Amino acid sequence: MSRTVGQVRVDVEGAAAWLAGRVVRTPVLRSPVIDDLAGARILLKAENLQNGGSYKMRGALRAVGRLAAAGHTGVIAQSTGNHAIAVALAAREHGLAATVVLPVDAAPTKVDRARAAGARVVLAGTDVEERVTTANELSDESGHPVVDAYDHPDVIAGQGTASLELIEEAERAGTPLDALVVPVGGGGGVAGACLAAAGRGIEVYGVEPVGCDSLARSLAAGVRVPVASAPTIADGLRPSCVGELPFAIVRDALRGVVRVDDDEISAAFRLILMEFKVLAEPSGAAGLAGALRLSGDAGVGFGRRRTAGVVLTGGNVEASLLARLVVQRPIAVTAAEGVAA
Repeated sequence: MSRTVGQVRVDVEGAAAWLAGRVVRTPVLRSPVIDDLAGARILLKAENLQNGGSYKMRGALRAVGRLAAAGHTGVIAQSTGNHAIAVALAAREHGLAATVVLPVDAAPTKVDRARAAGARVVLAGTDVEERVTTANELSDESGHPVVDAYDHPDVIAGQGTASLELIEEAERAGTPLDALVVPVGGGGGVAGACLAAAGRGIEVYGVEPVGCDSLARSLAAGVRVPVASAPTIADGLRPSCVGELPFAIVRDALRGVVRVDDDEISAAFRLILMEFKVLAEPSGAAGLAGALRLSGDAGVGFGRRRTAGVVLTGGNVEASLLARLVVQRPIAVTAAEGVAA
């Protein structure tokens, strides 16, 4: 990485200034029930209420805005859903054409939302390599640049503004964060969180679904390690490998990664729904699942800390999955091992 973490942090702060008034400054939520479960104060940044239904709007709008200012007339993106929706909305706002590449098994709700935003939708395979290849081919044909879902400095800076806002809100409330917990797919969001938290004494943790743990394995190995992603209800957290730029940022800044399974994600989803009466998608709820698992883990538990922030990254959930998660018998959330230092 050619720039220092300190320099890129300025980019997060610059992105926050540029995005002010262009994105929703989403609320911070707190529940006594969740505090009791965690044994600490838990603050959730409700990015499920963001334009486009996820914090991906922040990075997409920042990146597309710069491309529009540079004279580009169109953009290409690939993702499992939320980044594609965000790029489509950002392109429409700036008058650019958008083509988004989604997997053939993408959630219909996310496909429909991308199309409704005016994007041309191309379905390609089931893994990220197929989508990346297709996106690059489309870029070569059209001349339109690819806005990568996580290996893009403007996307990382933009997504980091969600964590920055959470840090600022906690400080204003007199409850500064001791820890920050962010779900991990390709790593752009947690990289942005590390940059936003740099120099503030805040420990940052990533959360990955069991079997979709490229970041945890990469940190252990010291190099990026791809995985054959396991099935998970958190469809936004299953890239096969953490991004190159995110890994360069987090490898020396992240406190650790916690792995959570579908039962824990489902339980966190229901907690969010019942306690706050807001809808999160499983990928977004994974952050709370990770915080609750961390809360009782010997050596890393939040019991010794006062406040932990969680970025609730999105709320674009399929109706059929929503129905299944709601009617499931509640599952107790308990602490367990699983943190990768």
